[in-house]
Amino acid sequence: MRPVLILALLAATVLASPVAAQSVSSPDGDLTVAVEAPPEGPGWSLTVDGEAIITPSRLGFALERYENIGPGMVVTGVKQGNGTDSYVLPAGKTASVSQPYNELTVSFAEPDGEQRRFDVVVRAYDEGVALRYVIPRQPGIDTLRLVGEATEFRFGADYACHGLNLGSYGTGHEGEYDPVQASAIRPHNLYELPLLCRTGADGPAFAIAEAAVKDWPAMYLAAPGSGDLGVSARLPRRIDDPAVVVKHDLAAQALSSPWRVVMVADQPGKLIESTLLTSLNPPAEGDFSWVKPGKTAWDWWNGPLLASVPNAGTNTATSKGFIDFAAEHDLPYMMIDDGWYVGSGGADYFGDDADPTTPIDAIDIPGLVQYGAERDVGIILWVHWSLLDRDMERILTRIADWGVKGIKVDFMNRDDQQMIDFYHRLAAATARHRLLLDLHGSTHPWGMARTWPQFLTQEGVLGAEYNKWTRRITARHNLTLPYTRMLLGPMDYTPGGFRNRTPDNFAIRDKGPEVQTTRGQGLAMYVVYESPLQSVADSPDAYRGQPGLDFIERVPATWDETRFLAGKIGESVAIARRKGSRWFVGAMTVDPRTMRLPLDFLGQGEWRASIWEDGASPVELVTRDGRFGAGDTLTLAMAASGGAVAMFEPLGQ
Repeated sequence: MRPVLILALLAATVLASPVAAQSVSSPDGDLTVAVEAPPEGPGWSLTVDGEAIITPSRLGFALERYENIGPGMVVTGVKQGNGTDSYVLPAGKTASVSQPYNELTVSFAEPDGEQRRFDVVVRAYDEGVALRYVIPRQPGIDTLRLVGEATEFRFGADYACHGLNLGSYGTGHEGEYDPVQASAIRPHNLYELPLLCRTGADGPAFAIAEAAVKDWPAMYLAAPGSGDLGVSARLPRRIDDPAVVVKHDLAAQALSSPWRVVMVADQPGKLIESTLLTSLNPPAEGDFSWVKPGKTAWDWWNGPLLASVPNAGTNTATSKGFIDFAAEHDLPYMMIDDGWYVGSGGADYFGDDADPTTPIDAIDIPGLVQYGAERDVGIILWVHWSLLDRDMERILTRIADWGVKGIKVDFMNRDDQQMIDFYHRLAAATARHRLLLDLHGSTHPWGMARTWPQFLTQEGVLGAEYNKWTRRITARHNLTLPYTRMLLGPMDYTPGGFRNRTPDNFAIRDKGPEVQTTRGQGLAMYVVYESPLQSVADSPDAYRGQPGLDFIERVPATWDETRFLAGKIGESVAIARRKGSRWFVGAMTVDPRTMRLPLDFLGQGEWRASIWEDGASPVELVTRDGRFGAGDTLTLAMAASGGAVAMFEPLGQ
């Protein structure tokens, strides 16, 4: 038997003077990453405009049983390169990307003994930097068994950050991103990605994230055990083999870790524009012209409530009512949630007979698909992940044969190596069957939509569903999400609640739930929050005849261009997004506020604007029209927990 590779690339607490240090800078020269090999082991650092943002931090991973091999490793090769990530995105914050980078590969090896080796690959973009490990096939190695990762991000000062401390593995990644000083992050914490930090009042902002997660678990963050300022990687263990976090047949193929990413901008809001995570993922292969982003009616959040159906629920009559509503208001999809198949209806619990290929007697899925097709409304079906895990091909074949357009998969609530593998198997399978994919009860995004464009959105966010049983969905929470969770990619927050109340008058209700924000803030979410499969979550009865429904009809779910205009985390935000020749602006606030937004993004010519602003009560809107040019300023008045939207069209169209 060939021996099992058991590494422990653990550097000492403080790195010594660099030996054979190598560096790479971004194309614009503002960001520089140095990779060094002092006697204590490999390390890295990051400077932005000459300032040390990430100070010398260790690199490596831990594998069981052998002694540490980090000390004494030497650089055996250095390779420089460059490239440009150029691609189109059928759905997302922008239609096309062209992102140049410079690349550095540093090869490390033991000079004596078994001479085990690995590479560190670094890419430097103008928008941030990324590094990953590549462990090549090598003599004498069969099975790789990692027990941890030693990647660190040591901070140059006690930065003011925002983070979500989940506290444990195995969650749906749903919580608040609260302010936290770097010095208050503890080794026993488990922070979700991203961790957003400001280096100073006038200094750059950065967010720690990851990209291209495959053959590896998702990353969490905690303070280094050394007590230094900063964070280090933490990884959940496998379910079948809890002694390790990664198990890999290295004799069969080399192993690449996910990219460890530091997104960088001069202020937090500019990070919203970044496409760095998708750029770091592999390109799509095959035909994805069938992928159609859009908005969807949804039967679960609101009750379901439908005045035209006396016993609204999971049945054919109710679904037809939602399909009719979707058709009336140009929504391309209607989503049927939990309960439609035999053995379902218990959320995370289901019977032994659960079978998504067999609808319950009360609902005619093939008939509803036909009914929707006649009205240009596609059907999306909810499915429990574990049923797909054990019988994926049979279930997806039946669902696709019915003519269903997509699936919403729920309750994974894990992101160990095996669950990450499930995500990739599911993405590949839904692509083969031409089914759109929406993940709930999921981990954070890592840019996989570039590889699988049918993967439109995912949860992993504390969203509007919590209005049904808590008071946690406040305007301040809503104004934190664009600067934190949304930096990673689309989030299925499920906006659209039209029972708007002030926080003092808000009541927790399961059926016909209320929201603690104004109608204006609810509309602004359709511009501010990125989700190419955007929910219209309330009941048809709540929308009919209501102000603001006309905006929901017009606003797209995917974009050609995105611009951050103004705002401060937890207080306000204004974002402009373009689709075709139209620009849409969404603004949200916690406190009453008037925002004055320069319109230089419009370009030449004169533009006709339609504007929706907060009215005298949470459910009221004030509408007005105007004409603007690129040299003008848009003024938006917003109430407490409020918002506003505007749509710009070039005159003559």
